[in-house]
Amino acid sequence: MTPTLAAPLFVASIALMLLASAQFARRLDHVGLRLGLPEALLGLLTALAADAPEISSAISALAQHEHAVAVGVVVGSNAFNLAAMLGLSALIMARIRAEHDTFLLEAAAGLSLLAVMLAVAAGGLDGPAGGLLVGVVAVPYVVLLARQPRREPRTRLSRQETARLLAVLFVALGVIVGGSVGAVRAATDLAHAWSVPDTLVGVIVLAILTSLPNAWTGVRFGLQGRGSALASETLNSNSINLVAGLALPAALGSLTTFSRLDVFDLAWLFGMTVVALALFGRRDGAGRLAGAFLIVAYAVFVVVQVA
Repeated sequence: MTPTLAAPLFVASIALMLLASAQFARRLDHVGLRLGLPEALLGLLTALAADAPEISSAISALAQHEHAVAVGVVVGSNAFNLAAMLGLSALIMARIRAEHDTFLLEAAAGLSLLAVMLAVAAGGLDGPAGGLLVGVVAVPYVVLLARQPRREPRTRLSRQETARLLAVLFVALGVIVGGSVGAVRAATDLAHAWSVPDTLVGVIVLAILTSLPNAWTGVRFGLQGRGSALASETLNSNSINLVAGLALPAALGSLTTFSRLDVFDLAWLFGMTVVALALFGRRDGAGRLAGAFLIVAYAVFVVVQVA
C-alpha cells in the first residue's frame, strides 16, 4: 500500500477505533453503576472495554506476522497507561486515593502476571508454562473481585434495554476489530515506506493512540473522585493486555521469540509498576509529585526506544 493510501486509512482506522471504544466503555460503566457492581469489578469491565483497541491491534499485528509491533503495542500501552491514567490524574486532582485492600489484591495480581511474562520473554519459561501460570493467577483474581460486596442497584435493566445494549456493544466491538486491522496494516506500510523501525510503530505510535480511550476513562474517574475505579481500571487494563496480547499468544505458539529490547521494556514496565504501587498504594493515596514521577519515567522509556 502506498503512503498516499496508507495515511488516510491509518487516520480513519484510529478514529473509528477510538470512537467505538469510548462508546463501549461508557455503556459498560453506565450499566455497571445501575446494577450496583463493586468499583473494583466495574474497573475491570471498563478496562476490558477500553482495552479493546490495544488487544485487537496486538492480535492483528500477530496475524500479519508483525511480532515486534504486537509486543510493542502491549508493553508501550501499559507504560503509557501508568503515566496517563495514574500520573496525569494525580497531577490534575492533586491527590488520588483508592480502597487499600482492593488495591493490594490488584497489585499482587498485576505484578505476578508481569513477572511471568518477563520470565517467558527472558527464556526462563516456555510459552505453555507461562500461560498456565497466568491462568493460575487470573482466574482466582477475577473470582475474588466478583465476590466483593455489591452496592445497592439504582435500577434494573429491562429486556429492551438489554437487547439494545448488546447490539451497541456488538457493533462497537466489530468496528474496533476492523479498525485495528486497518490501523496495523497502514502503520506498518507507512513505517516500511519511511524506514521507521517496526518496534517504534508498536511501542510508541500504536501504543499511545490505542490507549487514548483508557487515558480518557481514567482521567474521568479521577475528576469524579473515584480513585478506586481509577486504580482498578489502570491495573486491570495492564493485566488484560498482558494476558490477551502476550500470554495467550505465547501459550498457543503464535508468539515464540522476544528481542533483548522486549526484555528490557518488560523489565522497565515491571519497575514502573512497582513504583506506581508503592506511591499510590499508601492509605492516604498519592499526589502531584508521584504523578509527575510516573510521567517522567514514561518519558525516559520513550527516549530509550528512540535511541
